[in-house]
Amino acid sequence: MKNILILLVLVGFTLTVNAQTVKGFVTDNNQPLENAYVYNQNSKQHSHTNQLGQFIINDTKVGDSLVIGLLGYQKQSVLLTEALLQQPLVINLKTKAFLLDELVLTEPVNVINSMVKIDLATDPINSSQEILRKVPGLIIGQHAGGGKAEQIFLRGFDVDHGTDVALSVDGMPVNMVSHAHGQGYSDLHFLIPETINNINFGKGPYYANHGDFNTAGFVDFKTKDKLDDNLISFSAGQFNSLRTLGMFNLLDNKNAQNAYVAVEYIETDGPFESPQNFDRLNLMAKYNAYLNNNSKIGVTLSHFTSQWDASGQIPQRLVDDGTISNFGAVDDTEGGETSRTNFNIQYSTILDNDVEMQTNAFYSNYDFLLYSNFTFFLDDPVNGDQIKQKEDRNIFGFNTQFKKNKNYNSFDVNYTSGVGLRFDDVNDIELSHTLNRKETLENIQLGNVNQRNLYGFFNAEIDLGKVTITPALRLEYIKFQYQDQLSDTYSNLTDSEVALLPKLSIQYNQNNNVQWFLKSGIGFHSNDSRVVLNQNIDNALPKAYGVDLGNIWKPTDKLVLNSALWYLFSEEEFVYVGDAGIIEPSGKSERYGVDFGVRYQVSDNIYFNTDATYTRARSLEEDNGNDYIPLAPDFTVVGGLSFKDINNFSGGINYRYVDDRPANEDNSVQAEGYFVTDLNLNYAFDNHWKLGVSIENLFDTDWKETQFLTESRLQNEAASVEEIHFTPGTPFYFKTTLSYSF
Repeated sequence: MKNILILLVLVGFTLTVNAQTVKGFVTDNNQPLENAYVYNQNSKQHSHTNQLGQFIINDTKVGDSLVIGLLGYQKQSVLLTEALLQQPLVINLKTKAFLLDELVLTEPVNVINSMVKIDLATDPINSSQEILRKVPGLIIGQHAGGGKAEQIFLRGFDVDHGTDVALSVDGMPVNMVSHAHGQGYSDLHFLIPETINNINFGKGPYYANHGDFNTAGFVDFKTKDKLDDNLISFSAGQFNSLRTLGMFNLLDNKNAQNAYVAVEYIETDGPFESPQNFDRLNLMAKYNAYLNNNSKIGVTLSHFTSQWDASGQIPQRLVDDGTISNFGAVDDTEGGETSRTNFNIQYSTILDNDVEMQTNAFYSNYDFLLYSNFTFFLDDPVNGDQIKQKEDRNIFGFNTQFKKNKNYNSFDVNYTSGVGLRFDDVNDIELSHTLNRKETLENIQLGNVNQRNLYGFFNAEIDLGKVTITPALRLEYIKFQYQDQLSDTYSNLTDSEVALLPKLSIQYNQNNNVQWFLKSGIGFHSNDSRVVLNQNIDNALPKAYGVDLGNIWKPTDKLVLNSALWYLFSEEEFVYVGDAGIIEPSGKSERYGVDFGVRYQVSDNIYFNTDATYTRARSLEEDNGNDYIPLAPDFTVVGGLSFKDINNFSGGINYRYVDDRPANEDNSVQAEGYFVTDLNLNYAFDNHWKLGVSIENLFDTDWKETQFLTESRLQNEAASVEEIHFTPGTPFYFKTTLSYSF
């Protein structure tokens, strides 16, 4: 017995000595690949590559077989030899078509995000309106010309322009705090669709690396580090619509550095009887350099400017009596102009002890001017109720994260910690009563906002094999400051708030084809500084408490289903007050519902996806029957069928459906639902030339894109009327595009 014990100890010691840690790189044409999966088939150890394409995998020895894969690339196997273990491995993967049957649920960092990457590859984005629609279950609406940020709907939230969804691009925040038009206002129009490389999203307040506005969810966009080809594209369509795009490599994709520029110009009059006179210019330049095997630096500079006229929201009564058409106007002097210039530096490196550091520092200069008239002649029967909202903003900030993988023999832990700062300096934030976009009749609000947001978080992903447990904690500090320039005496109001936000998620991989998850956490959305300080609000950072229980199931090689039951309690619901130009708190609320998604690869070239969400949204401070939350959607479905490379043809048909939803608290008035279908078709003449046709609203559906229950009075009316005011959805719209890549 003693000899057997000695033998076992010697064997264990030998295995310990022989077991090694392997480091390596996964690349595509010598360009690092992030989130590639590395799996040791013998020891069952696994790892994912970081932003530099690096991986570290423990408990390996001579004779082990490593499998390396990433969706959209051919898998590779490597048999470890003594020679390979003496130096870092370099694995170069080759691209291939995205196929759903190659998706193994245990491999990606985030399965649902990987499926959206397939959606993006099979049906690319070709307009700014489609950017957010790629997020499963997210609906958008435009209601003031093409230059204003879209209205967002997600999980039973009328998010307005971003109050409950946190948006970012390359680590740079998009949401505007204490914005002239509304809290969280998010204008993504500075992002050129063709530069998007990846969309990362999450629903619910469960993510420690996201803070303000992450209640219904978050969406992060990552732009391309390099271009595969240069591209020139020209589009022309109905309503005097033109779009020109140019994207050009500057360094021929050298191994150590990449650089490109992109230019986009758009103009259109829209379908309205009063032309929109809309135009937008986007400029972007991006440079990346790999300083050595352990460091990467990137610099992005972008600028966009836009101006437009708008017909605004029109009252249903004028359409019903034939006074105006769906595309007419009561006040066609609405509209505005806006611009944003961004400078973003990103740096990644590996510190001592294999600690990965990622950081970015950003600066944005932003201007906004908007003229609106929601109530026509309700308050001023002579001059009308037009308002002007204006601001000039500078944003400074940084985000830094540290990641470390630690092996504890029986389990692994991925530690992530981070700190960040955002400082908003908003000058001359204005709300005024104006006439004909020329004369200021009265200053309602005028002042300066300074808002600081400092945060830190810690996240530990404990990998026990089939089960992964992720506890996390986020700390937020926000200081509000407002100088009222309309006060007779010097007025400088300040307040500060702190929030501690715990989160806990559990993931169970039943097998390679079934994954379960339970997510819980607390998030928050801040209110406008002017509201917080002028109304002496005690809770300036109202929290949202959420839980998700769901699974992802792959019953066949070509079919993936995902579902989730979820609940969200909000300490404070925010409602936009149009004529006051502010977000008002309106009490506690709860939402619960179910998400369901389908991805089906009909063949190697045909792909189907759809996502449905059912929600029950109610106020908790109102009586039963008077507790509906206005404009909160209760049922939405989005999806499409796309095909690629069939006799040089590619394209797809996409649809979105929104059910009728309450327009007021007792549901006595409803906002009409709609079902709209879009079509795109492309033909590749060769490897360079492509001709495309796209049709929005293929069946010419008469639909209302955005709707509000508003009290208004026309100039010839003795009394006001409360009814649905709406912006019509785009009618049948045909556009053709000719592009050349080289």
